[in-house]
Amino acid sequence: MNTHAMPHSADATTAEEALARQEVIDSSMATEVAMQNTLLTPRFYTTDFDEMDAIDVSGVRKDWDELIGRMKSDPNKGHFKKNADWDEIDWDGMEPKLKAEFIDFLISSCTAEFSGCVLYKEMKRRGKNADITTLFQLMARDEARHAGFINDALREAGIAVNLGFLTQAKKYTYFRPKFIYYATYLSEKIGYARYITIFRHLEAHPEQRFHPIFKWFREWCNDEFSHGEAFALLLKTDPKLTSGINKYWIKFFLTAVYSTMSVRDHQRPAFHAALGVDPTWYGQEVFRKTSEISRQVFPLTLDINHPRWQPNLDRMQAANAEISAARKAGGVGGWLRRQVASAKAAAAFVSLMTIPSIPNAVPETTRLVPAY
Repeated sequence: MNTHAMPHSADATTAEEALARQEVIDSSMATEVAMQNTLLTPRFYTTDFDEMDAIDVSGVRKDWDELIGRMKSDPNKGHFKKNADWDEIDWDGMEPKLKAEFIDFLISSCTAEFSGCVLYKEMKRRGKNADITTLFQLMARDEARHAGFINDALREAGIAVNLGFLTQAKKYTYFRPKFIYYATYLSEKIGYARYITIFRHLEAHPEQRFHPIFKWFREWCNDEFSHGEAFALLLKTDPKLTSGINKYWIKFFLTAVYSTMSVRDHQRPAFHAALGVDPTWYGQEVFRKTSEISRQVFPLTLDINHPRWQPNLDRMQAANAEISAARKAGGVGGWLRRQVASAKAAAAFVSLMTIPSIPNAVPETTRLVPAY
């Protein structure tokens, strides 16, 4: 074994180092999938960086300094790389449908992690506010490691996402800073809930762990948890962000993130069957955890037990399947079918949005610790 191999992204102390340590292989398929921009694929975001740079964290200084201190201590340095616990995988012998769905899951996860890295790195580059640039540098470091580790797993299947190409070529979506806070807070917390739910399930049923990457999910989800804590503190710096008309925006983002996750997960039946996880049960479990966590800063939670909740998620899933089939069919008939299915999905989303939310009294301190 070559003991002088290139340093691994897991040991990098900055996002730039982690990305520089990525071995680039020609894999146009993976990069093309990562380049897609649909309602269900991870996006790259840009925002008003000057507005974010003007954030004053003095009102949450104690919790802020504790969080930054924990992140600077870097408990996961060196963790996200293969070791003796990494089992050899027979990619060629994997059931074809499972292989396709698992690769899609890895590419989507890699793109989502790297999306965070790109946004956080740009904030660090443009900002002058030491509190904010320090936070975003640390979060970019974590996300670059995660994306690099997923790419390590993909390389074993002979593919990888060209992260440098994505940075230059993928379309960016502009979001106002408050929308970045809502969406990113939720994506980090729901990421925690997803990873820890799978990790605990496979801890109890190790025979269903068909790939070693799942063994790394506990530390992974703790990074996601810390990032969510940071956005909770950012939301806490301005009471207007969680009051008045912004309550409706919070409800919109909760509904959009939950329903998108549900539809996306139901697109991978073989993947969830291999894990021994029912996607509907998994969705409700993740929503329950995320709702409980989000009470730290959001003035409302969604009523995920309402009689209209699951039926409308099911309608969105059915409409999405119709859209996919119509797109493949093509032609005028396919276009018309797509419009009808899109209208069905929109009607189901409106029905979800009109379910009365559950008011929440936000606690004085946002501080939480991973509890699952």
